[in-house]
Amino acid sequence: MTRSTTQTARVTGLLLAAGGGRRLGGRPKALLTHRGRPLVENAIRALREGGCDTVYVVLGAAADEVRARADLRGCVLVDNPGWADGMGSSLRAGLEALAASGGRAGGAGAALVSLVDQPGIGAAAIARVRAAHRSGDCLVAASYDGRRGHPVLFGAARWADIAASATGDRGARAYLKAHEDEITLVECGDVAEPYDIDTEADLSRLQ
Repeated sequence: MTRSTTQTARVTGLLLAAGGGRRLGGRPKALLTHRGRPLVENAIRALREGGCDTVYVVLGAAADEVRARADLRGCVLVDNPGWADGMGSSLRAGLEALAASGGRAGGAGAALVSLVDQPGIGAAAIARVRAAHRSGDCLVAASYDGRRGHPVLFGAARWADIAASATGDRGARAYLKAHEDEITLVECGDVAEPYDIDTEADLSRLQ
């Protein structure tokens, strides 16, 4: 097995699924229905089919209901009591859980971060970004016609600094902007659509 294959196999999925759907009338995004099942299940499946054997899921809004209604078997669940503060708090919670889980999540060399409200991004894009993992300090992001988007991959050596900079709804944007020259962009526009489910109008994109 080559060195790069070994490292790629050590990428852990990190799904941010804590949003409360404020512009959707307070409906938690994780529980929106897509293809007959809660949106969170579709996102977990995409991560697994994209090559992430271990998936951490950060829950927040209606966490107990999500646990009751969605099939989260095999996932590591992370509660974010501060979910209402924005996506940054969920990213912090997830990265801190990974770092604290014994040898960086059982030896995980990187976290591949995806968002629960982007059903147009599936396993193909995740696999491309995952395959670009090369080292513990790497930064990788999907791009769409040259514009950076999700999913993103953070080498374990960067987790602490990214968590420290993650605030509000900006997540890792400030960190990524500051380290823009270090990011490997992986074009995914031919296999994915990076839209968000944020408003009532966006619900038409769900099947």
